[in-house]
This record gives sequence, structure tokens and C-alpha cells, in this order.
Amino acid sequence: MNKGLQTLIDRGFVKDCTDWQGLSDLMDKESVVFYCGADPTAKSLHIGHIVPYFAMRHLQEAGMSPIALVGGGTGMIGDPTGKTEMRKMLTLEEIDSNAQSIKEQLSRIVDFSDNPPEGWGRGRVVNNADWLRDLNYIEFLRDIGVYFSVNRMLTFEGVQQRLERGLSFIEFNYQLLQAYDFYMLNKLYGNRLQIGGADQWGNIVAGIDLIHRMDGPQCYGLTFNLLMTSEGKKMGKSEKGAVFLDKSLYSVYDFYQYWRNISDMDVTRMMKIFTFMSLDEIAEYENPGVNINDAKERLAFEVTKIIHGEEEANKAKDAAKALFSGSGSKDHVPSVTLKMEDLEKGIGILDLYTKSTLTPSNGEARRLITQGGAEINGKKESDPKRVINQDDLDSDGELLLKAGKKRFMKIKFE
Repeated sequence: MNKGLQTLIDRGFVKDCTDWQGLSDLMDKESVVFYCGADPTAKSLHIGHIVPYFAMRHLQEAGMSPIALVGGGTGMIGDPTGKTEMRKMLTLEEIDSNAQSIKEQLSRIVDFSDNPPEGWGRGRVVNNADWLRDLNYIEFLRDIGVYFSVNRMLTFEGVQQRLERGLSFIEFNYQLLQAYDFYMLNKLYGNRLQIGGADQWGNIVAGIDLIHRMDGPQCYGLTFNLLMTSEGKKMGKSEKGAVFLDKSLYSVYDFYQYWRNISDMDVTRMMKIFTFMSLDEIAEYENPGVNINDAKERLAFEVTKIIHGEEEANKAKDAAKALFSGSGSKDHVPSVTLKMEDLEKGIGILDLYTKSTLTPSNGEARRLITQGGAEINGKKESDPKRVINQDDLDSDGELLLKAGKKRFMKIKFE
């Protein structure tokens, strides 16, 4: 097996491949150009999106040449796979802005510089708006649509699931466009492989088939496991919602804490997927007697360093130590700013917790408090009718709210 493919297998990425032996042999002979796509339907990716890009990095280190395809064209529709309803249509300006943000996020994982390290493949970012936005629809149907069987398209699981709830015609076209992306990347860059999540199998196979029918070379598909926690939950969700890479949507501290608090059973498995630590080093954390909290702290630091940089990772680590062990600085705990005049009048504790975003509603705040899970400046709060005022501020003129064992929010006033 080619060393790059073997790395992905050993680290637990791989679900399936269209032709293991053929792909392995090709990778042994040349630096295979391969791609993975992301539609800019939001300003940020979340951690569930980036598994293929960590795999992309490992293949790049093995000498393969990655393309990160940003869907400035397909993003005008949005992939219906796994969605229960049609996506909101975005303006071109929103799509282009999102595309730039996503490019910057992916650049933290994959090297897209002009001079990658010796032995690595050359990476590039490509936008499918270059060939999709000005496409002539009639010509597209004549040249590309003729190769697609509606009967076959209807057999794919993702399409069948949406047919039960309703699938628009514009979304039904998505598979043709993604297959056309594969064709264009092969034509322009010699791309021979598409990688992606297991739910992309149908789209990938459609692209391989299109290239074959248009007399192109043999191409390949490689899919990765849907990432689930040991409790059977989809990876990437938290009490605050999706774990975004954009720190304006999900703070660096919360990002660090997400990894710090994952299940003991998942720690080394996540190290293999979401860090570039060697397998030998990861294996040391699986030895008997290893402190699981040390392993979790290492995981949290490594992932945060990759996504947000080493300085931000250190700040998040220091903030966590300040809150849980009384050392370090709490300056980088996430914060919310409220009006001083409201504090002067008195803020009900239920409203305070809801405004802090630690609870989604006053009802949830009431449950938190009555069940003994609320603290303000280190003091447990048990009265849901309590009113908070200036006398409750700490020496810094702030409030530090705690919800449960692990969630904190600093309240500033102006």
C-alpha cells in the first residue's frame, strides 16, 4: 500500500475507495493531484467539515498535490446531501466573502504556499466560480447532462432521503455540477482523485463516470468515516451549537474547552484525526497509568494551535488553568458586555444568565440555578429570584458566571 494511503488507514480516516490497488499504484508512480470541495454557504467551516483537510495534509506530506476547491459556483445552490430542507440563497457578495474566509481557514491546515517543504506536494486553492458562473445552460445540458441517468441518480441515498421531504430541481442539478468540477479539475490540472466524507460517495462516483464517458483517464474516489463520538453522537456539536473555526462565532477559549472536555474514550482517536502528532507519540497516551487529563490537555492545545495559532492556544490554556486550578490569567475567558445602567437598576439572575448566553432562556436558567449548577464569582447561587447589582462585582468590576462544571462567561459593564 502507498505510504500516504497507509497513513490515512492507520490514523482511522478511511471509509472506502473506488479502487485501492489502482490508486496505490498511481501514487507510487507520481505526485497525484487530488481535491476536496467546500461550499461557502456560511462564513466559517466547523470541525465536522475539516476531517478531509487533515487527510489532505497527510497526503500532501507524502508528496501528493492537493487542490482545495472553494465552491463559489456550487455555493449558489448548496449541496442537498444530508440536508432536510433547501438552503437559503446567498448573494454573490456573501458567497465571495465566505469563500475568502474559508480559504484562510483551510490555509491553517494545508500548505498552499508557492514553496512547500521539501518532499511535499504543491497545494493550491481553486474556485469553481471560474467555470460555473458563466456556464451556458443549454450547452451544459447537451455536453454534460446527456451522460447522466435520472433513474441512477434517484438510487443514491442522499437523493432518496430528500425526495421524501421534497427536493427542488435546482438542488437535483447539484450532482451534475460537482461531477463537472471533477472533470474540469482533471482537464485543467490533471486531477485524478476526489476525497470527501462518506456521504459524498454518490457525487464522487458520478464525477469518475463522467470523466470516463468523456474519454478521460481512470480517476478515483476516497471517502472518510462520518466522525461520531463514543456515545454515538455526530462530532462537532456542543451546548453552544456547531464548533466553528471562526473565533467570532465560537471563541478560542470555548474551542479549546470543547476538545478538553471530550469523552475519555475519544481522546487518542481524535489525536489521530485532528492533530499531526506522530502515531508513536499518540500511543504513549494509551499506556496504562497515563493521566487522561494530561492527554485531553495535549489534544486541546494541539488542535487549537493548528486552527488559531500557538499564541491563542496558550492564552486559552492559561484561562482554563485560571478557572479550574486557580493559576494563570483569566483575561482570555470569553466575555459579554452589558450596560452599567442596567446593573445599577438591578438585573435578575435569570436574565443575567440568558444575556450571558450560558443559557438559551430564563426557563433553562431557572433549572440550572435550582439544580445547583450556577455560580457567580465563585459563590454558588440557589435563588432564582435573586437580583444582581453593583455590590456583586469583583475587584475588577466584573462578574464571572459559571454554568455546570465546565462553562464560564465573564460579564463586563460599560
